[in-house]
Amino acid sequence: MTDPLRLGIAGLGTVGIGVVKIVQRHADLIAKRAGRPVEITAVSARDPNKDRGVDLSAYAWETDPVALARRGDIDVFIEVMGGHDGPAKAATEAAIAAGHDVVSANKALLAHSGQALAEAAEAAGAVIRFEAAVAGGIPVIKALTEGLAANRITRVMGVMNGTCNYILTRMESAGLPYETVFEEARALGYLEADPTLDIGGIDAGHKLSLLAAIAFGTKVSFDAVALEGIDRISIDDIRRAGDMGYRIKLLGVAQQTGRGLEQRMSPCLVPADSPLGQLQGGTNMVVLEGDSVGQIVLRGAGAGEGPTASAVMADVIEIARGSRMSTFGQPATSLSQPVAANASGAAAYYLRLELIDKPGALAKIASVLGDAGVSISRMRQYGHEDTTAPVLIVTHKTTPDAIATACEGVMGTGVVTGKPVALRIEQV
Repeated sequence: MTDPLRLGIAGLGTVGIGVVKIVQRHADLIAKRAGRPVEITAVSARDPNKDRGVDLSAYAWETDPVALARRGDIDVFIEVMGGHDGPAKAATEAAIAAGHDVVSANKALLAHSGQALAEAAEAAGAVIRFEAAVAGGIPVIKALTEGLAANRITRVMGVMNGTCNYILTRMESAGLPYETVFEEARALGYLEADPTLDIGGIDAGHKLSLLAAIAFGTKVSFDAVALEGIDRISIDDIRRAGDMGYRIKLLGVAQQTGRGLEQRMSPCLVPADSPLGQLQGGTNMVVLEGDSVGQIVLRGAGAGEGPTASAVMADVIEIARGSRMSTFGQPATSLSQPVAANASGAAAYYLRLELIDKPGALAKIASVLGDAGVSISRMRQYGHEDTTAPVLIVTHKTTPDAIATACEGVMGTGVVTGKPVALRIEQV
């Protein structure tokens, strides 16, 4: 096919302008690799007079993204506005109804409405591609839907929010408290307008739910993702975990178990010498495990103009080549309704307690843990701070319920101050 593939871009922020730059800079290269020219026909943004640093004069303008989605002179609707409802959803639905293919960087939209959009697209003979929605420039969607398509995936795991990884590694390297690094990240523009999307694990949870749908052939079930953010992680936890040979990461894990589909995004300890433990700054890493291939580790930039726009254009080029893959790697109507696991599997845990300097205090703690069925693997006590001393415990494998019971019991002993900190130790 020699006719050009015509693009309509909704959203001219960082990612949208990045897409424009790639199309303008690499037009010849893209045409050779796609087998046909790829051109921008029209764009949509609220203010057509704003200086965005690129020449947009050759493109038609629509201030309404729905109007752009309905245009007859586009083949692919690129949605890089963001938001799980409102204009992004309405425009995407309009593009599908008009028979256009869709390329999206919008993980929130797909996490909340991916199943309905996928069914609508496939019924209309359109495709939805969303490599840019998960882990920026890392081609993890293609790895799952293409490179590992013959594998039964056993686990998906990773650090999928660069802001949280920046905060945690900056706390460690600079010895700074969470509150200080949080404000630093805000000043640098790393945080979303609503910071809880980042630090609360919501952004990363969206991404995990999309990967789980592809990996396990289930409908997207973001509501079933167990979410816990990093706001309760202290510099003391980071230092003490380091003393025990671990680092703390906001880690997403999805796996199909006998209890159902387990999906969780929470702070975990990982071995400091593991690939995940060595991940620094705003970089993302996704670990895929298949029954035939074993473990695959993908590492790279998880956000930013260039990496995310690169992922958008990878999807565009696949469409230009004639690829008509189902949204989640298999027909949307064949995806099963997931049964959510009612609890996570057994694991070792890190416990930090502030122990009051009383005779027999440690014995009381050990007794409570034993009564809850929690066995101690390692324990370390630090020097006194006034009348208390930090105590670290690494348990043998146990259940989340047992840990919760133990922490509740410890609070009633009268020999600790504050609330115990319990973090899962993930085997990677």
